[in-house]
Amino acid sequence: MTRIGIILGSTRPGRNGEAVARWVLENAQQRTDAQFELIDLLDYKLPHLDEAMPPAMGQYSQPHTLRWAETIASFDGFVMVTPEYNHSTSGALKNAIDFLYNEWNNKAVGFVSYGSLGGARAVEHLRLIAGELQMADVRSQVALSLFTDFENFSTFKPGDQHLSALTTTLDQVVAWSAALAPLRQS
Repeated sequence: MTRIGIILGSTRPGRNGEAVARWVLENAQQRTDAQFELIDLLDYKLPHLDEAMPPAMGQYSQPHTLRWAETIASFDGFVMVTPEYNHSTSGALKNAIDFLYNEWNNKAVGFVSYGSLGGARAVEHLRLIAGELQMADVRSQVALSLFTDFENFSTFKPGDQHLSALTTTLDQVVAWSAALAPLRQS
């Protein structure tokens, strides 16, 4: 069965992303077309990129990189839950992405973002990164506003309209992940 990782892309204390990622997971787990699992960057304790060789070489030397690579390699696609910090994604998510290369190739990725403008600029940057990693980014995304989808900018209360966008995003990630399976096997 297709396996989709939901990457929680913030490690900030008191992060809003945890509630968002759990909402994505809870809704995704109601589906029967794929298996979904939460990948919390806090569980990996990745330092700033500390591998001597470029990730495309696949010559990882650090135990944390080997563990991270094994996790990412085990999935067929991803939903990245990202905050928007300073018109981009979080440094923690960018760093985690940069540790690897081949493990991302030929996999689908969708985005659930949050920020003052729904995290749209963070997703724009992630789409460029996904292209470089040979990932297929899906068109649909969920963009959550800190002003309307969070009470006091901290308690997650998504508007009902976001469930439809999440369903479409998950539909596309699952479909593209399955369609790319022959490329991952070769």
